[in-house]
Amino acid sequence: MNLRPLGKSGINITPLILGTWAIGGWMWGGSDEQQAISAVRTALDSGINCIDTAAIYAQGYSEELVGKAIRDIPRDRVVLATKCGRRWDDPAQQGSNPTETVDRNGQPITIRSNSKPESIIYECEESLKRLGTSYIDLYQIHWPDASTPIEQSLAAMDALRRAGKIRAVGVSNFNIDLLTKVAAGTLASVQPPYSLLRRDIEKDILPFCREHEIAVLAYSPLERGLLTGTVTPDRTFPIGDHRSKHKLFEAQTRKKVLASLEKIRPIADKYGKSFAQISINWTIRQPGLTAAIVGARNPQQASHNAAAMTFELTDEELRQVRAAFE
Repeated sequence: MNLRPLGKSGINITPLILGTWAIGGWMWGGSDEQQAISAVRTALDSGINCIDTAAIYAQGYSEELVGKAIRDIPRDRVVLATKCGRRWDDPAQQGSNPTETVDRNGQPITIRSNSKPESIIYECEESLKRLGTSYIDLYQIHWPDASTPIEQSLAAMDALRRAGKIRAVGVSNFNIDLLTKVAAGTLASVQPPYSLLRRDIEKDILPFCREHEIAVLAYSPLERGLLTGTVTPDRTFPIGDHRSKHKLFEAQTRKKVLASLEKIRPIADKYGKSFAQISINWTIRQPGLTAAIVGARNPQQASHNAAAMTFELTDEELRQVRAAFE
């Protein structure tokens, strides 16, 4: 498997990363622990070397599942990426952008963006415990915190790096203005949304990161399953699954997506691949894109997604896939 550099960190990763928001069940209609653990192990056995998670995913539960899954696996075989800065457990209620929601057990919680230095240090220690490791390969600020100067947050991240708690620093959901402010630092990566349906980072973030040697890790390349071709107009989602109320999942949008997928069926048939695998392969072939983060809730999904790294669309096919979704 061809590895790609994670910015200038010295870490190399596969072009596909296993995302673990869904395995915790929070906002995805529940979780099966054994299936989740098996999904992580299968992803690693299928050639993926990087696992992406976050403290806020199921309020620490997704990190715990990842920790259980890699417990008996040599640590240097796994690139662990997690995130801080979204607190649900801060008694002082510091931070910005408060969001009222419920936890994975249905209990009310308020989530705030909190990237204050002391909060980052605390969260790192908690994540290390849940993951069962002495260091995190890539530690990322999950969302910007308007109440904290970014310079202070990055100083705390750099202190963790110098202490050996983390190996590289990244950010997630930062726009081009924020990236411009932090590019001179030790930033290894940025994690934005990107897919055939959402390509706005092509005009600024992708070229900026190419220029500054910052890795781009795209999340939601399958748009929460829309690009798999399995989300028909009449499909329903269980209570607790955020897709039941998501704008992209309105019936009319589903029909348009399915029509676009039909345009690329000849390409999928040529390679004997699914719509999901074609969509992932297209994503990881885009200029400046380092890796795509794709979730899997069971071993079958994990191995299926990993197979998207086993073939290469031609330049003409890449153009045709793009054109089908214009």
